[in-house]
Amino acid sequence: MMRVLISVQRFLRAVLVATALPLGIHGLASTPLVVGGGGEEGLWMGQPPAQRLAELLQREMTGVRDSPNPILLPCCYDGLTARLVARAGFEATFMTGFGVSAVNGFPDTQLISYHEMQQACLRVTEGLLSVALEQRQLLEQQQQQAESTSSALSISTATGAVAVASATAIPCIGDGDTGYGNAINVKRTVQGYAQAGMAGIMIEDQVSPKRCGHVAGKSVVPLAEAVQRIAAAAEARDEYNAQFFGGGGGGGAPLILARTDALKTHGFAAALERCLAFWEAGADMTFLEAPETVEQMQEYCRVVPGPKLANMLEEGSTPVLPPSELKKMGYTMAAYPLTLLSASIKAMEQSLQRIAQGEATDDLRASFAHTKDAVGFTRYAWEENKYKLLD
Repeated sequence: MMRVLISVQRFLRAVLVATALPLGIHGLASTPLVVGGGGEEGLWMGQPPAQRLAELLQREMTGVRDSPNPILLPCCYDGLTARLVARAGFEATFMTGFGVSAVNGFPDTQLISYHEMQQACLRVTEGLLSVALEQRQLLEQQQQQAESTSSALSISTATGAVAVASATAIPCIGDGDTGYGNAINVKRTVQGYAQAGMAGIMIEDQVSPKRCGHVAGKSVVPLAEAVQRIAAAAEARDEYNAQFFGGGGGGGAPLILARTDALKTHGFAAALERCLAFWEAGADMTFLEAPETVEQMQEYCRVVPGPKLANMLEEGSTPVLPPSELKKMGYTMAAYPLTLLSASIKAMEQSLQRIAQGEATDDLRASFAHTKDAVGFTRYAWEENKYKLLD
């Protein structure tokens, strides 16, 4: 019975993630949406995922966000990596299609379907939510302890309430590849990612089946078709908002990140042209994939308006620069697409070699206690006790 109760909780949280979403940079509402009530549902009393992402981008673009770096996006690909990114204190994350393909045993050549990617979105958002719930639980416990020991109860109560309210799931941008078909498929993909709790979705202009932007053999669709994809994505965003939130500048659809891979095939000028066309078509953010020089990165930031993403792929085509330099150039976000995946592959291969040689792996692994905490046993035990039925 106890496990059934916790499973029901898990289902209800997934429903809340899927329904408590908002809007795009092109129509950012000034008033936060209010979703949920007391208890754990209070996590959604501030801003749901897309609105949190939109306002995070807005703070970065206007200089309100106090950081020498752009918004850093270590990329996740499953529930565990999403949890690790959130536990590390990052403001947002990105679900990488390369990583999702890899953990399913495939290269990033679009062998993974729309449905499989949407399911990965659900696992990622649930992982992010679970960390927010853990943080909220910890803050509530700290607040209670402070109130029981402090003489200045009003101060500790107010401070604790603010801290608890801030314990919300970080937003995630999901890799939507080419949209998995024509313009109508693109619209369904945007709507599906909205239902899965994504704060943003990346749509690109490669020919399907697409591949990693830093490997040989990629090609892009004609400019008119590429712009049509982004226009369809923006329309799907607006239709979703109007359907569920009545329009008026609010809504729940993910922000649109428009990516071009045209630099390699058509040249830098054509890639800039596409980014500008995507912005005019309604994209909320742009991403020029695989610039090869610092000068190209600088020119992209100078010419193209709106939030911009830098892709810091180690050993890829783009110079990997310190985050502070990227911010000075004009980048709003910096993604690290394969760092977690590559690091885990190396650690696992080293561990397998040690096992084969009969050697200890103590220096390569986390402790059992830390592993249990990282995957969520600590909160599970707390909830198990909370819902224990008395004899």
